[in-house]
Amino acid sequence: MTEALHRWLHRLEERLHPPAEDVDLLEQAARMAGPIRLVADSGCDLPPALIEQHGIVLVPLVVRFGTEVLLETDLSRDAFWQHAQGPFPPETSQPSSGVFEAAFAPLVESGAAVLCFTITSRHSGTYSSAWAAAQRFPGRVLVWDSRSLSVGMGLQLLEAARLVREGLSCWEVVRRVAEVRRNSRLTILLDTVEYLRRGGRVQGAIKVLESLVRILNVRPLLRMVDGELRVLGAARSFRLGLARLRGEARAAQPLYRLAVGHTRRPEEAVGLAEEIARECALPAHAVLVAEVGPALASHGGPGLLGIVSVSRGC
Repeated sequence: MTEALHRWLHRLEERLHPPAEDVDLLEQAARMAGPIRLVADSGCDLPPALIEQHGIVLVPLVVRFGTEVLLETDLSRDAFWQHAQGPFPPETSQPSSGVFEAAFAPLVESGAAVLCFTITSRHSGTYSSAWAAAQRFPGRVLVWDSRSLSVGMGLQLLEAARLVREGLSCWEVVRRVAEVRRNSRLTILLDTVEYLRRGGRVQGAIKVLESLVRILNVRPLLRMVDGELRVLGAARSFRLGLARLRGEARAAQPLYRLAVGHTRRPEEAVGLAEEIARECALPAHAVLVAEVGPALASHGGPGLLGIVSVSRGC
């Protein structure tokens, strides 16, 4: 059996028999009525124009530099990196449940059914805060764990926005977004592991990564697996790292969507997106390029490049 046929059969099986946790969410979505409004934490990293276009309500993550506490939505990318070069390394934390409750309340009062997207629960307490707030509005708010970060979550949110605009039911929106989540592959190329070490992410592998970078001067590659970042491997140079990212995209063909996120590498990110889109015959509207915000940048550091490839479903 060819690998492509195996992937197709696997996607068909998941579509016909979705995981139990997805079934629970689909049942919840089927009971929700009213116009759909989208809420998301600011870790989605969508450009402001898209947030405004789709009427998405953003709940800001929190960024700390020593005793200075800032909302992610109040920090431009340039301002964040200026702060990051100071004496205090950046730290991030989730919004409180009260902040989510304040975002949900006026939408529910207007009669809306609320779909709330969060970054992965494996690396953040944001999902838990949103879920706790949703319990104040039984049957009116569904909280969706993207099991992804940054533009990986952003692509799921854009898919939901497109479906809402087309007038699909809440049940159908959740079902289709679940397909995008299952068919997504997030791969990250790092230029440094210093921010990852300070931020406490991927603790099980940080010693190995530090040794690889120090001794071999390699660029680590990470992959998101079921909402958790794991070490994929390493590249001997940035150029070879880009080749690995392109290979990840080719392995996910046929592609439905593509996103490229970066920190301080705009030209390389655009070039990578254009090359993959050309190789995989993706139209421009199916490609997103964005500089990631503090939620990921605080742990990934400068020079990061990541791709999210979404395979076309059955």
